[in-house]
Amino acid sequence: MRIHFIVHERFEDPGYFIEWASLHDYQVSFSRVYLHEALPVEDDAFDLLVVLGGPQNPNTRQEECAYFDSLGEQALIKQAIAKNKAVVGVCLGAQLIGEALGAAYQASPYQEIGYFPIKLTGNGHVDPKLAEFDLAEVVGHWHSDMPGLTSDSKVLAVSDGCPRQVVRYSPLVYGFQCHLEFISAQLGPLIAHDQLSFNANHRGKYIQDPSVIMNHDATRMNLLLAGFLDKLVEAYRAH
Repeated sequence: MRIHFIVHERFEDPGYFIEWASLHDYQVSFSRVYLHEALPVEDDAFDLLVVLGGPQNPNTRQEECAYFDSLGEQALIKQAIAKNKAVVGVCLGAQLIGEALGAAYQASPYQEIGYFPIKLTGNGHVDPKLAEFDLAEVVGHWHSDMPGLTSDSKVLAVSDGCPRQVVRYSPLVYGFQCHLEFISAQLGPLIAHDQLSFNANHRGKYIQDPSVIMNHDATRMNLLLAGFLDKLVEAYRAH
């Protein structure tokens, strides 16, 4: 299994995705766009494309962020989907999937930073790739926006602060607004980058104290991500 990661920022690396890939001895490659590494020219170079998060949004122009080519990433995502590759987007990555399929991202009702429950919808409860999820699971969040919905997409999980936490665009294409991949090593750099959000004058309803975030045990949600990915790989190999 060949997995390619699009990494937008040094402080938003693949986290548990890499541990999972290593456990299976899968081949991994990267486009670290913050280092100006190129996107893949050929989608045949990977089986699973994972598009990670970042502080950008799909409308961020290269005049604002020179290394972020939103339209280029959307074109790659669309091409990968057309070739029946597996595609997973996280946060910004989920929004880029929606945009690639013609569904504009939107602002989330609330900014969410920390660990809060997501709740499976009826569609989520019957999705086989989420079979290991309880009806409610505490997972990581770090966002202000949410992915757009196509006519064929299904919302699989919601939270009190955001109505689009997990979206299935097709049996091989999923968007996660939430972050099941967070591991402890990622949290310090994320907090350092986003200090303004923790200011008492700016802190919203769904923003936890950094000490709470740093002390959260991510074991359960990492295992849920692994279970989802195992089932996605199985579906990809069977298609």
